Amino acid sequence: NLIENFRGTEAEADLNQPGAPGMWKPWFPVIDYDRCTNCMQCLSFCLFDVYGVDDEQQIQVQNNDNCKTNCPACSRVCPEVAIMFPKYGTGPIQGDEVDESDLNREKMKVDISSLLGGDIYSSLKNRSEQAKSRFSKERSPDKALAERKRCLTKLQQSGVIPAEVLAEIDLASLPSPEEIQRKAEEMAKLMGEE
Repeated sequence: NLIENFRGTEAEADLNQPGAPGMWKPWFPVIDYDRCTNCMQCLSFCLFDVYGVDDEQQIQVQNNDNCKTNCPACSRVCPEVAIMFPKYGTGPIQGDEVDESDLNREKMKVDISSLLGGDIYSSLKNRSEQAKSRFSKERSPDKALAERKRCLTKLQQSGVIPAEVLAEIDLASLPSPEEIQRKAEEMAKLMGEE
């Protein structure tokens, strides 16, 4: 069974060298093809290009190194509970047996594109634009300069960075509020042109 195979591989692998060729990847999805209906929701939902299709148009994990640790979002949108993350803390996402309550909960899921108003890419772009406008309202050159000076003072007091290194940093050399404002305006102009 799939879970037993995973546990056997996990027990034999050197778990402390992720990224080294042939070493165990600590966070990755596993597709249970006995459950998968090839609906492609995981492919359309994943923002990290983890999934792809083979020559027969069957969904598969193609770029598991792109998968973000502790992000089982694709598993949560799978209507068949077919995507598992062996390192996840609870079932059925980590591979526990799927029971009737899990299936009933999954049946309530809706098509992701309809959930996001039709076009996921437009929704993401709009979200990004809204964030830009929100953050531009929060900019303050005076606050930025004061924050920078406060952080440098904390560093000096902490003793973590040698005093001779910090002595080389001249607070007077930090950008003035006018310079910070000018750079912020330049960035805003560049962002507006995109």
